[in-house]
Amino acid sequence: MADFVKVASVADVPDPGKLMLEIGERLVVLAHVGGQFFCIDDVCTHDGGPLGEGTLEGYEIACPRHGAKFDVRNGCAKTMPATENTVSHGVKVDGGEIFVRIRESLGDVGGASSEAASSNQTVSSEKSGECCGGTSTVLSASSMSGATVASACSAATAGDASQLCEDHVREELKRVIDPELFVNIVDLGLVYDINLSPIPEGGTKVKIDMTMTSPMCPAGPQLIAQCKQFVGQMAGVGQVEVKIVMDPPWTPEKMTDAARDHLGIF
Repeated sequence: MADFVKVASVADVPDPGKLMLEIGERLVVLAHVGGQFFCIDDVCTHDGGPLGEGTLEGYEIACPRHGAKFDVRNGCAKTMPATENTVSHGVKVDGGEIFVRIRESLGDVGGASSEAASSNQTVSSEKSGECCGGTSTVLSASSMSGATVASACSAATAGDASQLCEDHVREELKRVIDPELFVNIVDLGLVYDINLSPIPEGGTKVKIDMTMTSPMCPAGPQLIAQCKQFVGQMAGVGQVEVKIVMDPPWTPEKMTDAARDHLGIF
């Protein structure tokens, strides 16, 4: 178990305010809110963004890249696109000086336990998983409300090549589920454009323009492969092309209301 180390003085951090620190080889954010100090890893668990460069509002700090918010009191991931907590660390204040004890991982509960300091309040961190009411239910095409196909294609099925249309391609793409968020890519707002065009050798070429929640999204190759697999199995499809575009960048506002409800974003 790591020992508490002095990292700053109380006067160094305004209230409210934050300070980015390097403790050993660990980058952390020290937050001062309501007269109390808290410390979490300077890492957004969505794509590694620097939380210390984000905005601190109340007890929540927002990643400057995609807006994921974390509770500075315990590292809990509060909003999309982050689904995993970041690590919180033990903090105590003694004689106007701030001390932090590094917690190596989410499972290292002892590293974030509270300890009494003479006449000063010590901040403790909650165990991983106790602060967030997460869900692992998959929001698929069948579970979506209002996931109807436009009237021009309402009579068609995936097996009817003569009725192949953009709306049916979108319905098929709802089978592609983001492995981190458990929501299909259409309702996440990742699918930007679908274009259908005939090809000389027969059939239809389906070109899909889509984005990722972050440029370095680790699920990218999996999502692309599944798009090609599911759409390629549709009757009348001769070729599938998936193009990743990052402009405009994805934001949580692109999600459908059903996806927001599923993820607890109101």
